[in-house]
Amino acid sequence: MQRYKIVHHTYYNFTDEVSLGEHKLLLRPREDHELRIQSFSLDISPAATLLWHRDVEDNSVALANFTLPCRQLVVRSEVIIQQYNEAPLDFLVSDYALSYPFSYQPDDEPMLAPYHTLPDAHTSALLHTWISNFWQAGENIQTYSLLQRIAEHIYQTLSYRVREEPGVQSARQTLEYGTGSCRDFSVLFMEAARYLGLAARFVSGYVHTILAPDSNGATHAWAEVYLPGAGWKGFDPTIGKIAGTDHIPVAVARLPNAVPPISGSYRGSATATLDVGVWVTKV
Repeated sequence: MQRYKIVHHTYYNFTDEVSLGEHKLLLRPREDHELRIQSFSLDISPAATLLWHRDVEDNSVALANFTLPCRQLVVRSEVIIQQYNEAPLDFLVSDYALSYPFSYQPDDEPMLAPYHTLPDAHTSALLHTWISNFWQAGENIQTYSLLQRIAEHIYQTLSYRVREEPGVQSARQTLEYGTGSCRDFSVLFMEAARYLGLAARFVSGYVHTILAPDSNGATHAWAEVYLPGAGWKGFDPTIGKIAGTDHIPVAVARLPNAVPPISGSYRGSATATLDVGVWVTKV
């Protein structure tokens, strides 16, 4: 078992006083048999009334409502988790899904259908050509090995860059630009998996890595694919590997734009700037 401390600070600075609308916070990691939360604290200024619930994806969501006007919104979260996923490759895939291609069981298909909707025709054509660089239809291959090839090919052939601007590139844009952020690479991985008929979803969370001395860190993104017998398994195309002990998921979604850590609105004529800091350390 490994313990991690995650500190996540977000500062919205406004040029004039504003009234804050409801804000949606996705900051509490997803607990399961591999991850346990030891402690969690959330500090918000100005003061907010919080209402917690689980959304349709079973993400832990806090809705924050404010009464006081402000010129700055500060959200600080601190969590200590216990991570038991020390052997990420220690899983078994059902016999019928061990090799690609395979079909999901009829009982599972209604639940998984939204996660393997085919990309549009133009994107599908691009993905077909792109996938042929590392796998040819008819080649005998294990399902896990094919997914690992996708992650490795993204890591080896595309250039990573930090993008501060909001939003996510489409798979088509990432292939055309040859570059992208972790969330862009995750979308490309998802779309490739879906093109191959596999159920995939987007993951937003944290990853433990060594930061440069002047870096404030950031949230991280990767993808999960549903493998019968094993469940949802994470793949991180930014590093070209399966998601492991250093990955701490917070929220999952069918669409990447659905799970920003903080989203909300304000009323007023002011403009806003955003500063974020994320620190993940072993404890």
